Amino acid sequence: MTEAFINQQGSELDPQLLNKILKQYIQDTVIEKWDLGASSSRDISVQVQQGNAKQLKGSQRNSMTLRVWNKNNQVGITSTSDLTSEGIKKAMTGAIEASLFGNEKESPEFSPLAKTELNKIEQKVSNSHSIDQLLNILKNAEKQLIETHKSIDSVPYNGLNETYMERIYINSEGASRHMKLTQSSIYLYAKAEEENKKPRSAGGIRINSNLEELDIESCIFETSEKLISHLKYKPIVTNKYLICFTPDAFLQLISAFSSMFNARSIIDGLSLMREDSIGNKISVSNLNISDEGLHPENVGAFSFDGEGTPTQNINLVTDGVLTNLLHSEATARKFGVKPTGHAGLGAKVSVSPDWLVVSKSQYPIDKDESLSVKNTLKEYVLIDELSAIHSGVKASQGSFSLPFDGWLVNDGKKTSIEAATIAGDILKVLESIVKIENEQIVTHQGISPHVWVENMSITGEA
Repeated sequence: MTEAFINQQGSELDPQLLNKILKQYIQDTVIEKWDLGASSSRDISVQVQQGNAKQLKGSQRNSMTLRVWNKNNQVGITSTSDLTSEGIKKAMTGAIEASLFGNEKESPEFSPLAKTELNKIEQKVSNSHSIDQLLNILKNAEKQLIETHKSIDSVPYNGLNETYMERIYINSEGASRHMKLTQSSIYLYAKAEEENKKPRSAGGIRINSNLEELDIESCIFETSEKLISHLKYKPIVTNKYLICFTPDAFLQLISAFSSMFNARSIIDGLSLMREDSIGNKISVSNLNISDEGLHPENVGAFSFDGEGTPTQNINLVTDGVLTNLLHSEATARKFGVKPTGHAGLGAKVSVSPDWLVVSKSQYPIDKDESLSVKNTLKEYVLIDELSAIHSGVKASQGSFSLPFDGWLVNDGKKTSIEAATIAGDILKVLESIVKIENEQIVTHQGISPHVWVENMSITGEA
């Protein structure tokens, strides 16, 4: 990194200096239209094992994507991790050469919102800590967790991390975006074993904008409580069951099928939805799903996406009806709408959700009002975490078959399930919801209440 890119505030990226250098290089070319997205991050992480340091790691990552449009409106794209003046010059040369092979019939454009006012997000940038400080905190957390129960013998997977991130977007029409933030996280995944029993494991994750506010104590408590509850396990009979998804599990399932809301996936034929699916009922009437990148609980929120479009909160499913999709500039242009602030920048612009929020509609009632995770006496399966998402989900077909951690609950008594798989079709799941609880719970991946679904297939494994 050359000194030219470090401004007086200590940022790794300076939009004004990058803009100046790009304009200097452009003067000697036939290119008049260009844009650039860049990011920089510094990361410090530690792992421990039985009170000793297992891994100490520090890294700095830089990346830049440069797009240029030639006189035939062909686009050339180059990506690089070299953000020095020489690196940018090489990227410019490569992009210009690549533009000769660009598709004249399908060319991206600047986002029409790249220069509009951004929604205000509090930029939380906290002071970093030393590796020794992180190491001592994690050692203490490991020790506390092991001491919570005699059967917990180790915490084989763990980590404490601090990250500083910056993002910029600039283009030849004068757009200039810049934001930076910090994030701290901890994960603890412990193992326990009792005599003549199989080892069991469970974990917890916490994320915050700074280490001082990171709730390590609740992470220790959650991990211990889950793990202890899994010690006395039993097999489950293969059958159809009433299912209660915890907020974490339901968000995992919805995220696995987020291509339903992704305009890029729809255009590419990789989604359950079609271009004319807006307005269709896809779930029970009391389900709302939104993507809320601006939610105050989303500590990793940026105020703009890879194309410079302001981040927006989007209602995806309202009263069970598909109401909106997530768009980049190109997909929004095809659908005749505005981009939504969910695009990445690359050779093929990707679209992805920021922060999913599941909630209950105000008006329709639940099919079974008696259900509640706190006092239901009916037999049901409480699913806490889904596994093998990448291999067990066929997003374009809607089907899934996933191992899970959970409990069989009968008369309020929880019994850990030894090993089992839940299978189904996502649209049938959304249509078979019988209760959405009122209390919304914040997780590290979004917000959701407990969601109850009837008549789902579970296969027990001996």
